[in-house]
Amino acid sequence: MSTGFNGFGAAYFDGDRPIGKEVSLHIANNNLQIGFDNGTTLFWPLEDIRTLEDNADKQSFTLRLITDPLARLLVTDQMLLGYLPNATRRSPPKGRGKLALWAAGAVAAVALQVTVLVPLLADRLAVFIPPDGERALGEATFEQIRDALGDTGLAPLAICENPAGTKALAQITAALNAGDGAPEGLSVAVLDHDMINAFALPGGFVVIFKGLIDHAETPDEVAVVLAHEIGHVVSRDPTRHALRSAGSIGILGLLFGDFAGGAAVLFLTERLISATYSQQAETNADAFGYARLEAANVSPAALGTMFERLRDEHGEGNELLGHFLSHPSLSDRIENARSAADETRNYAPILDDAGWKALQSICD
Repeated sequence: MSTGFNGFGAAYFDGDRPIGKEVSLHIANNNLQIGFDNGTTLFWPLEDIRTLEDNADKQSFTLRLITDPLARLLVTDQMLLGYLPNATRRSPPKGRGKLALWAAGAVAAVALQVTVLVPLLADRLAVFIPPDGERALGEATFEQIRDALGDTGLAPLAICENPAGTKALAQITAALNAGDGAPEGLSVAVLDHDMINAFALPGGFVVIFKGLIDHAETPDEVAVVLAHEIGHVVSRDPTRHALRSAGSIGILGLLFGDFAGGAAVLFLTERLISATYSQQAETNADAFGYARLEAANVSPAALGTMFERLRDEHGEGNELLGHFLSHPSLSDRIENARSAADETRNYAPILDDAGWKALQSICD
């Protein structure tokens, strides 16, 4: 069955030309058949036809097909609307699925950048940071750490520089930093803070807090921590960590010479104090440290002894333990340190009693 409509009252616009074509309209087999003078016919499924919003001419109405974004049909016979079941139904916004896919893709791209590209760039580009720039970054971060941890907020945290204690610290540093592979320009400083921690900064800096020396029972326990941090310096782990933490913008800034200023340094201050490295980086730093301790005739087992005591006294949430043991288990780290020691060797303390007392008084 077909129903005819006034063909002269309908005009078809294909979207390519502004002039409409007069057409005849019929309904058959759930389709609106649009007939042209040249004998061709278009078929619009009735359920897919919608009225166009904001039609200014109240004597006519405009129809569109949801699968054709351009074609329009201008109709004057209001009876046709009775055959269109979804005429006033609004179609879902086109592209919603694409928008969702785009949004998901954007999230995935950000995740890829954060978890893959930035770390990859950091590892590859660390070697391109010039030594002077790396040193400047370390110096700037060191000063920011002093400012951030100053008790009064009016003066930076004090550097411990008691002459006798400084001499004892230099003796330990020289013993651990001798021979092939030793980093040039190594700088070791003690800050007057009760935190039990030590960490490396870009450019060859190692920072030890007074709290670590206070909790050490022997100079060898200070030496094993320092040897481990020197291992991170040699591998340039602090620089890689700084680049990862700074993100892509920070990487570009550092590569273009912004070593001592900008928000990157402020952001890196906290990140480098509490830096946690990959398991491989920690393993490499351990291996380097054990080799340096052996060369200095200091037992690597001192690291296990110190960790075990700190765990018993403060639990595994201690800052130093968290810094060193974020990847390998605590028991494994203690066992590895003891296994690295040669039981047949006669180790000697890295400082004599007078030197140890001087180091303990470095902040006085």
